[in-house]
Amino acid sequence: MTLLVRVATLLSKIVPSRPPDELRETHDQVGKSHDRRDGRVKVTGEATFTAEVKLDGLVHAALVHSTIAKGAIASIDDALARSAPGVIAVITHTNAPRMKPAPPFDPSGGTDAGGSTAQVLQGPDIVYCGQPIAVVVADTQDRAEHAASLVRVSYREDVASLSFEAAKATARQPKDVVGEDARVEKGSAESALRAAPVSVDQLYTTPRYNQNAIEPHATIAHWTDGGLTLYDSSQFVRGVADTLAKIFALDKGAVRVLAPYVGGGFGGKGAVWCHIQLCAAAARVVERPVRLALSRASVFRIVGGRTLSEQRVALGARADGALSALIHTGVTANSTTNEWPEQFTFPARRLYEAEHILVRQLVARLHMTANFAMRAPGESIGTFALESAIDELAVKLGIDPIQLRARNEPKRDPLKRSAFSSRNLTEAFRVGAERFGWTSHPRAPGTLRDGDWRVGHGVATAFYPMYRLPSAARVRITADGTALVQTSAHEMGMGTSTAQSQHAAQRFGLPFHTVTFEYGDTRLPAANQAGGSSQTVSIALAVQQAFEKVVGKLLALARKSGTSPLARAKPAGVIARDGGLYLRDQPTVGESYAELVGRSGTGFVEAECKTGQPFEMFKYSMHSYGAQFCEVRVHQHTGELRVSRWVGCFDTGRIVNPKLATSQLRGGIIMGIGMALTEETLFDERTGRIANPSLAEYHIPVHADVPTIDVHFLDIPDPHTPMGAHGIGEIGITGVAAAIANAVFDATGKRIRDLPITLDKLL
Repeated sequence: MTLLVRVATLLSKIVPSRPPDELRETHDQVGKSHDRRDGRVKVTGEATFTAEVKLDGLVHAALVHSTIAKGAIASIDDALARSAPGVIAVITHTNAPRMKPAPPFDPSGGTDAGGSTAQVLQGPDIVYCGQPIAVVVADTQDRAEHAASLVRVSYREDVASLSFEAAKATARQPKDVVGEDARVEKGSAESALRAAPVSVDQLYTTPRYNQNAIEPHATIAHWTDGGLTLYDSSQFVRGVADTLAKIFALDKGAVRVLAPYVGGGFGGKGAVWCHIQLCAAAARVVERPVRLALSRASVFRIVGGRTLSEQRVALGARADGALSALIHTGVTANSTTNEWPEQFTFPARRLYEAEHILVRQLVARLHMTANFAMRAPGESIGTFALESAIDELAVKLGIDPIQLRARNEPKRDPLKRSAFSSRNLTEAFRVGAERFGWTSHPRAPGTLRDGDWRVGHGVATAFYPMYRLPSAARVRITADGTALVQTSAHEMGMGTSTAQSQHAAQRFGLPFHTVTFEYGDTRLPAANQAGGSSQTVSIALAVQQAFEKVVGKLLALARKSGTSPLARAKPAGVIARDGGLYLRDQPTVGESYAELVGRSGTGFVEAECKTGQPFEMFKYSMHSYGAQFCEVRVHQHTGELRVSRWVGCFDTGRIVNPKLATSQLRGGIIMGIGMALTEETLFDERTGRIANPSLAEYHIPVHADVPTIDVHFLDIPDPHTPMGAHGIGEIGITGVAAAIANAVFDATGKRIRDLPITLDKLL
């Protein structure tokens, strides 16, 4: 256990718990399906995304990428590029401004956010194929891209580590995995496995994947006497600002980052990638605002996606299905310039009770683009392996896979032994099975037929941790009965502004339309990153605590008046409703915000708050769960595979906005269908190049690939989180690939342990 975790766990035992949140049980604004506030401007084209921001004197940049994976630039000839029409500058390692290494991404909630420590344009060294080696600035985008194609480079090439199979031989155990020990063992799992009457022991492999947000990454940089202003398609504006300040040796407040609209991220926009600092460097060189919008191919080359994995899952059980041994070990790849061991063992640490448990992760180093977070980074691939193995064990035992899971349902965290903050997984399976029409298994594979189509049903557990990170917010109540909430949070498609306005309206006792939510600017109070499904509850707690301060100030004004019916009231004795504060024990006695704020002399009362450390996460085992059910059809002659039906039932705490939550979970399930069937980043182990860096060749699901998806929530509040809510952005993808693979086995009798499930594996 890391020192940080030890200290936090100790403090969690002595820091008093927060009082219960009254909003947990209410169904008014919170719990209502409001339409997205930004929906109309996005679908009508009125929303201005980063690449569309217009500044006076704006010029355009394009990148030149290395074509080798390891070595050094021997010479670089940019004469043709410099003489091309419209070219303003060609920046290489010979003339680039000095930049410090990007501080590595801090997953514990800090603001260091470097996706890679590779030194771009600071010397001739090359450490991965695709590394930017020049930036061309011109008066138009077309001219910049044309000039970039004219740069000629020769290299001194070294031998690169590109084979995952070879690198596994020197794989090492990382110092930790997102704050948890890389190796944990309870009992003697290998011995128990050998002694088990029934067992499975298999390898499962997953390929590389890349995020493909509808908006490719873009940055606009502008230097002024006051510092550096960036417009960036980011899901972590505070991290971008603080990281750029360190790279360029600026004061922390000298960098302002704005991200008014972000067209998707999936984790890829959560780090500072080299194009951001190169855009800032180019703007410094040409002394004009510079726009650097990555092509889709450039996104593949420099923005880290999901790494490949090889996972061993071994399960030993008694005849009744009780697990005596659970082993989940394996290896992933990291680049030579970052630390990101995907936490694929996290589901195995939390989901099932077993007498003996062993989890361990190793990392192999390759000269490749730095891998990084991609929607449910480790849990998505970890649930594929674990939940496939559970299904294999169920078949071997002759037990229904839902009953097998229920048989091994833990009462406490299987490894930490801490209490669950909330856990209703068995109920999720019950409700999901009823909605899907699940019939008891096992049955002989291939039993269900529809003409030439073999039909199969599959099920798997969805799992993702509940995270809360320190965050800040400012709340203002005005004399006209409106409210303003400000935080540097991010809106990249999940409905943050809508959900947080609902929360504020409920908490302040105001109509929804009277609440304004401002976000996406580092000059606002610092929010946590939009990652780890943490933003909703993190910001909600900051808003709650800021409003509590506002209530204190309003009651102070009431006391000074001498005539207010709230003159003797204390914060715990009042409730916000109907546009004002009223006594709890006398609901008709109180004052409107107009009356209370009117005494301030300023026309408003405001307060700001930054939340403390999430000690509840160390006191309790806090996670979200779900049951994924699917039906597939496999053509008996062609092997064509179709997902024909889907039901997902989720235990994700209180649902703030069912309409938005349904959309989020459907999106995750669709992404999981792509993970299972169509997506794979092809890495050429001879050169280190990405062979399919486009949506023409990297196949994401289209409408024809996606069935009707029935999403259902238990909507049971967690008593230890703000509003009783959990994040939902990432859990939807987990368990999906396993459910499909399990359904394929039910349809065909073929057990696919290597993603994606393509035609050649079914014929």
